[in-house]
Amino acid sequence: MSRFHVGGKVVDTVDLLQKRHWAWRLDMWPFTILYGVWLSAGVPSLDFGDASIVLGCILAFHVLVFLFTVWAVDFKCFVQYSKVNDIHRADACKITPAKFSGSKEVVPLHFRKLAASSTSPDTEEIYFDFRKQRFIYSTENHTFFKLPYPSKETIGYYLKNSGYGTEAKILTATENWGRNVFEYPHPTFQKLMKEQCMEPFFVFQVFCVGLWCLDEYWYYSLFTLFMLFMFESTMAKSRLKTLSELRRVKVDTQILMVYRCGKWNKLSGTELLPGDVVSIGRSIASDGEEKSVPADMLILAGSAIVNEAILTGESTPQWKVSVVGRRSDEKLSARRDKSHVLFGGTKILQHTPDKTFHLKAPDGGCVAVVLRTGFETSQGKLMRTILFSTERVTANSWESGLFILFLVVFALIAAGYVLMKGLEDPTRSRYKLLLSCSLIITSVIPPELPMELSIAVNTSLIALARRGIFCTEPFRIPFAGKVDICCFDKTGTLTSDDMEFTGVRGLTDSDTETEISEVPERTLEILATCHALVFVDNKLVGDPLEKAALKGIDWTYKSDEKAMPKRGGANLVQIVQRHHFASHLKRMAVVVRVQEQFFAFVKGAPETIEERLIDVPEWYVKTYKKHTRQGSRVLALAYKSLQDMTVSEARSLDRDTVESGLTFAGFAIFNCPIREDSASVLSGLKESSHDLVMITGDQALTACHVAGQVNIISKPALILGRTKDNDGYEWVSPDETYTISYRENEVEDLSEAHDLCISGDCIEMLQQTSSTLKVIPYVKVFARVAPEQKELIITTFKSVGRVTLMCGDGTNDVGALKQAQVGVALLNAIPPPAQKDKSSSEASSKNETEKSAKSKKQDNQSKTRAVSKSVSTSSNQAANRHMTAAEIQSQKLKKMMEEMNEDGDGRSAPVVKLGDASMASPFTAKHASVAPTTDIIRQGRSTLVTTLQMFKILGLNCLATAYVLSVMYLDGVKLGDVQATISGVFTAAFFLFISHASPLPNLSAERPHPNIFCSYVLLSLLGQFSVHIFFLISSVKEAEKYMPDVCIEPDSEFHPNLVNTVSYMVGLMLQVATFAVNYMGHPFNQSISQNKPFRYALVAAVGFFTVITSDLFRDLNDWLRLVPMPRPLRNKIMLWAFLTFAICYTWESFLRWAFPGKMPAWRKKQRLVAANEEKKKV
Repeated sequence: MSRFHVGGKVVDTVDLLQKRHWAWRLDMWPFTILYGVWLSAGVPSLDFGDASIVLGCILAFHVLVFLFTVWAVDFKCFVQYSKVNDIHRADACKITPAKFSGSKEVVPLHFRKLAASSTSPDTEEIYFDFRKQRFIYSTENHTFFKLPYPSKETIGYYLKNSGYGTEAKILTATENWGRNVFEYPHPTFQKLMKEQCMEPFFVFQVFCVGLWCLDEYWYYSLFTLFMLFMFESTMAKSRLKTLSELRRVKVDTQILMVYRCGKWNKLSGTELLPGDVVSIGRSIASDGEEKSVPADMLILAGSAIVNEAILTGESTPQWKVSVVGRRSDEKLSARRDKSHVLFGGTKILQHTPDKTFHLKAPDGGCVAVVLRTGFETSQGKLMRTILFSTERVTANSWESGLFILFLVVFALIAAGYVLMKGLEDPTRSRYKLLLSCSLIITSVIPPELPMELSIAVNTSLIALARRGIFCTEPFRIPFAGKVDICCFDKTGTLTSDDMEFTGVRGLTDSDTETEISEVPERTLEILATCHALVFVDNKLVGDPLEKAALKGIDWTYKSDEKAMPKRGGANLVQIVQRHHFASHLKRMAVVVRVQEQFFAFVKGAPETIEERLIDVPEWYVKTYKKHTRQGSRVLALAYKSLQDMTVSEARSLDRDTVESGLTFAGFAIFNCPIREDSASVLSGLKESSHDLVMITGDQALTACHVAGQVNIISKPALILGRTKDNDGYEWVSPDETYTISYRENEVEDLSEAHDLCISGDCIEMLQQTSSTLKVIPYVKVFARVAPEQKELIITTFKSVGRVTLMCGDGTNDVGALKQAQVGVALLNAIPPPAQKDKSSSEASSKNETEKSAKSKKQDNQSKTRAVSKSVSTSSNQAANRHMTAAEIQSQKLKKMMEEMNEDGDGRSAPVVKLGDASMASPFTAKHASVAPTTDIIRQGRSTLVTTLQMFKILGLNCLATAYVLSVMYLDGVKLGDVQATISGVFTAAFFLFISHASPLPNLSAERPHPNIFCSYVLLSLLGQFSVHIFFLISSVKEAEKYMPDVCIEPDSEFHPNLVNTVSYMVGLMLQVATFAVNYMGHPFNQSISQNKPFRYALVAAVGFFTVITSDLFRDLNDWLRLVPMPRPLRNKIMLWAFLTFAICYTWESFLRWAFPGKMPAWRKKQRLVAANEEKKKV
């Protein structure tokens, strides 16, 4: 079998290959024959010129074949390798990655003998390494699988683990997993430059420059070549800087106590192996910074408070506890058991050892077992994402290729015409004829195209960074312009993190507000102790909701885990054991001691606690639903008293025992205020032709209430749930006044009159009945969804043809952020400046970021002139204020922006560091607001419109060039070297200035055209091209009337004459008209009058055209090698130029009115995809 289906998240298929002997490669022996035939048959029978042309063609073809082996992996495999069925004959394999995971690669296949053990004889291991991950061949399953790590064993397995007992086991483990280090390639500038110079566009550009040199366009060729090498070298320098930045991230080399061979040993963090038992605690480096955890490890004994901001961007410290007390037969789950795992790269702020554990750590640390090392740790995965992130989406990549192909067809027709006419004349130089044909074909792609496309993207990148929005995948920016559905998380994204505790309800049937003084003591004790708050450096940190409850009941909580009221004589409550909140359980519990009696206190989602109560009050459901409908966050409180026992017995109680047989103690009601700008931002998105969706882990009624307040839902809502007799599903209104039975085929019709809401358990039902494609695309609110379900929702939207934006925080939204075409992680690591009014806050943040431009002013004054006025005022303001924590963080951000702005070279992404990229989201915003989504979409639309107009301009220029170089070339019309250079400079300047157009501050209801191939673009091209050609032909025919009957040889050197002069002037005018007519300003970008650099360039070009046409400066025209024109001809050309511009402008304006951008017709695709799914089921 030559192909293996792996079907993982990284690798899809593996093809076995064997390298051919160099003499039998398809880029060697066929060409050896061709060179031999040329030597034996070509050289004797052809003259020197023709023989050289034939040799040149063979050489060019040989070089092209070699380059294709560099550019295309499939072609490289075809030429240099042969497929084999026997894995033992293979020495390499072609890896096809999973969808959206990058491009194919060929990697070597390794064979190694494993050392024999007492239980197994010598065995051979076959493996390959792909993107820092190892895949091993399984002889039983006949496929490859990822190198396993001990991270999914049972809890009992870890608790019994006592590390590596013998040196042989340590040696085997080291061979298997390697050292705990991040090993990056560290290429030199020369190597990177070589890579840049091997890119298809660069090779093509150099080839074009060579052709122009052969046609004696020396100035133009050298100008272009210099521009190319400058661009590629800055790109290589920037990539080198990015890689150097990544190499700074290393595994901490702190010395740890590791339990090996029955005793504790001191070892460096880089020597750790999966399965090692270690002692880990807070460790401070010489510079005062906490040292980071060297690998992912499971806590066996003790607890720790950890800062995970480097991985998630979440500034709230997380509490990590040991697995003692968990059922020993439970398997460890990466997602579910995060509260027991210390992740590599995170920092321990404080730790508490457990002295009762059988393994005593000699240095007083927490005992933990290493789960994953190196690139398999959470930090390593993030590094892999940054190194090998999902395929760099280029601006309209496949479309740009098709569009260029469309232009090549015209060029081939023109070249064919020249070749046919040239061959009719036996006196024509075959060399010059071939050169002319090559020039026509290559004229289709201007050398600056990739540069201009990337400058458009990079302009947006810098604009976003100045607003505190970072991007790890720059070419996703044009995707933001195509977004048609925006998905938002609720808590911490649309709503504030600042919770307001509004009291306790549900103690009686009346549901009147109970004064805190009248709330039963037991209920207050639950609120005061059933939480995960902790003291770090004498400061209470943790969930804002729990802090709000403690403040609301007026109790204090001490660092020794005791709670007491600030006033009154209530009892002191001591926490004995915590069972932390788990998202899959939707509850948390504590065992406490009040005086000498033990109690279990539990809080959680009302529907979860309901199942665990001995006696459920009749008003229970009615009360919590009433408050969730009003948008409140409701937590049910419950308790039970425990029998007399010792503290150690209380600590070892099973979680299920603690959380069952409970007595109800009321509902804690919290208000979660909506962020000031959420409603206005979402309203703006809705008005600008975007559908809005909410995806939250909160309760359905709360979610629907908030969705109504922020304009996500505007029609009557319906929530999908189980029927009362549990035998099916039905749609219920939030107030439960009417119901509609659920039928999957009626969902589309139902969504016309209602906004639909479904919860996580309904999504499970949809998966079981294969109805996800029929229901999910029409739902507006998703409630009580798990992180993996968020991912499923986004992939479903994508599969029905929607371009999705997902906005959430960096913790449980990672999968969805990664799957969305535009993922925006909001990090609250930097709090917004605490100004009273919104405008001053915005101004302050703007000034703060504008300071970053100051250092770049010397190099790039044009970019910083607009902001330089505010630099001095903002720095004075900063000097007059005390440095708050927010400002210190802002300074770090400013420093990073300065570094980033140094990289503004056109194509490179700024260096995004860990902690700035939230796990794997392409966009990361340092804002506690959803406003960055608007900024990203504005920049996306601007970039999309700019690239679209670039392709239109390119198309018109190329069609005109193909005509000039073919039909007019045969009539002896040529351009002078200086003329071509001036024309090239104008084109480069125009392209540069249109790519720097800023987007308008408000999003418009009109959408940009997402594709190059649409009626608007094609009709615009054909209409304008017809007018241009008519003007060109008429002008040249008019000029020929004034020319004596002189026969001009097509291959002769350039000589100025009237036809040449007129064709150059007309060409220049058409160039200016093309840019002016096709510039797309409002409603997406600045208009021509607002885009000053472009306006000045246009005025300069029109002035230049007027000056040379009116012959005002004879010396200038002589330098340009333009001959004087008769007055009647000059007047006619000026008039025709004006008419051409007016007709093209009118035609373009009419098409923009007739073909506005529209919302994509996704429903049609949804029906098609759903129908295909039905066929598969049958």
